[in-house]
Amino acid sequence: MDAITGAWDWLATSANWAGEKGVWHRLGEHVYLSALCLAISCLIALPVALYLGHIGKGGALAVNISNVGRAVPTFAVLVLLTLSPLGTAGDWPTIIALVLFAVPPLLTNAYVGMREADRDVVEAARGMGMSGPQLLLRVELPLAYPLIMTGLRSAGVQVVATATLAALAGGGGLGRIITAGFGNYNTPQVVAGAVLVAVLALLVEGLLVLTDRAFDPMRRGRSRSRKSRTTADDATPAGSPA
Repeated sequence: MDAITGAWDWLATSANWAGEKGVWHRLGEHVYLSALCLAISCLIALPVALYLGHIGKGGALAVNISNVGRAVPTFAVLVLLTLSPLGTAGDWPTIIALVLFAVPPLLTNAYVGMREADRDVVEAARGMGMSGPQLLLRVELPLAYPLIMTGLRSAGVQVVATATLAALAGGGGLGRIITAGFGNYNTPQVVAGAVLVAVLALLVEGLLVLTDRAFDPMRRGRSRSRKSRTTADDATPAGSPA
């Protein structure tokens, strides 16, 4: 309880939020690093997954190769990259480590979403004369959208949480608050830094959920379908067969 009370006091102290070592500056660094890594991961994983899912070839191999990254601890990759010549290249060791960590869920979910698209719908669209790009963009991608967003949410939260390790390689972000707390034997500061990372991860999850609902191309169709069923049920006379 003392650590929690101390963490609250630390967060309530305005001096801890100002300056280059303050919360606002570290938060900006953390958000920038996380967003950059997530964007790079999407640019790498999604085109590959969508293409392989569309043609139906090579996807299993790509998914298995990407999943190798899950077997290697991110911290170990970060340390090795930091000790390599890339260690003098600013945030690149952290960026590469986080991208390797974020690609597997993005690639796996997008590929599975493409392959699990209703084949009857896909074949019907192909029979109507749709070209390959039209089939991908207008049929397969909307059907795969829920799983694609699931992978994006998973990768986003993981990147935000794991970006804390950047501080161990001399990078910025909220992890610097935690490492500074350990260095000063300041347990309340360590707890406060952990709370900030957890809150940021929850905010990112909530933002991505809202984005998912706002841009879901099938949402309106499902809503209209539910309304139609409700209207039909209401219009059925009592005692009549449905």
